Amino acid sequence: MDTKGKKIGAISLGCDKNRVDLEKMLFQLKENGFEIVANEEDANLIIINTCAFIEIARKESIQTILDICALKDKGSLEKIIVTGCLPQKNFEEMKTAIPEVDAFLKIKDNERIVEEVCKLLSIENYKIKKSKSKLQRILTTVPSYAFLKISDGCNNFCSYCTIPRIRGRYTSVPMNELIDEAIELANKGVKELVIIAQDITRYGSDLPEQTTLIELIHRLSNIDGIEWIRLHYCYPEKVDDELLNEIKNNPKVCKYIDVPFQHIDDEILKSMNRRSNEEQIRTLVKKIRTSYPEIAIRTTFIIGLPGETRKAFKKLCEFVKESSFEMAGFFAYSREEGTKAYYMPKQVNNFIKYLRLKKINKIQATSLNKFISKIVGQEYKVLVDSFDEEKMEATGRTEFFSPEVDFVIKFPSKNILVSGEYVLVKITQYDMDNFKGEIVWKLIFQPNWHF
Repeated sequence: MDTKGKKIGAISLGCDKNRVDLEKMLFQLKENGFEIVANEEDANLIIINTCAFIEIARKESIQTILDICALKDKGSLEKIIVTGCLPQKNFEEMKTAIPEVDAFLKIKDNERIVEEVCKLLSIENYKIKKSKSKLQRILTTVPSYAFLKISDGCNNFCSYCTIPRIRGRYTSVPMNELIDEAIELANKGVKELVIIAQDITRYGSDLPEQTTLIELIHRLSNIDGIEWIRLHYCYPEKVDDELLNEIKNNPKVCKYIDVPFQHIDDEILKSMNRRSNEEQIRTLVKKIRTSYPEIAIRTTFIIGLPGETRKAFKKLCEFVKESSFEMAGFFAYSREEGTKAYYMPKQVNNFIKYLRLKKINKIQATSLNKFISKIVGQEYKVLVDSFDEEKMEATGRTEFFSPEVDFVIKFPSKNILVSGEYVLVKITQYDMDNFKGEIVWKLIFQPNWHF
């Protein structure tokens, strides 16, 4: 038997690192003759790639699994495979709890996805093909950008976080593999690489050659076709002058940095097992604001860690107000079994967390209004992500808006624009959801920069 006519659907939940894992599985399936379909109701088999980082993510994963299980009785769906962090975290429990699922795969078993699919669809004696392509992924993003996952796992062991227990120790992808992958992405028309990992600043520290993030950025910058390189999840203790100068002076690196500060109170930071303290965080923010004012800061904070007093929360509110972050996310602490914080005394009740989230989001809204007032009326280079031919309207982003987490800019065009094009856009307004703009002119690139 062969794989012809067998259709595979897929759903990816959680972070972009998880999405890259699914893209690699889909590539292997397509290389072996399976058809990848977007409509779940057309699929013979559906892969659900799950997240299990916090309780709300697990609930979403489980509900999605149950929803897909219901399709078995309605259409052509024969089998369901669940992959990702949920079976990695609770393998035996999941097998018992949801018997309608035909297979649960741990993360290390992703590489044998073709074998598992063939077994479930009763495709016997099929010889699995190994592709020689350097890009072992099917992109699920729009063509203008792609995520480049440079490592897996984490060594930081923050007291609230389950990632090291799910994903294991920090493991960097060898640099040559990343460069090969990035070249192939560029050949497919990708203009922006979003560098992702649990902590990109530690890249290469576990490799024999002890390579660094800066070296990786330099080599990526030499790739023809790649115009923007965006840095996500830079831990504050590793953000030094060398990295900030690279962001400032390298024309291909977006003037944007994602630094998860998580809190400002020293006692809470210590309880979190963070490596930075209040003085170091304040010094870093001040340095960026004074010496590198062109760099936009995205950050995240956790509200309601055990022991977070009113005084500690007030200090955090004052810090957020003073810092005027361009983008900031606030998340209620989720009590995760197996983490150090799970066993801490003085757990904060959910109602208090809700009130604190409401208050600090209101403070951040004031900072956002200041940011909006600065950029409305200004002209920016914008990367086109998509174009609606019915509305003759494009959607794109500036270098200080990251895909899928920040704002977009919508603007009309008399001519059809293609994902991956750059245009100069004047931002005209903010509509309480996203930005509106108008094209000034299409951009023509200067020769690519090299280092």
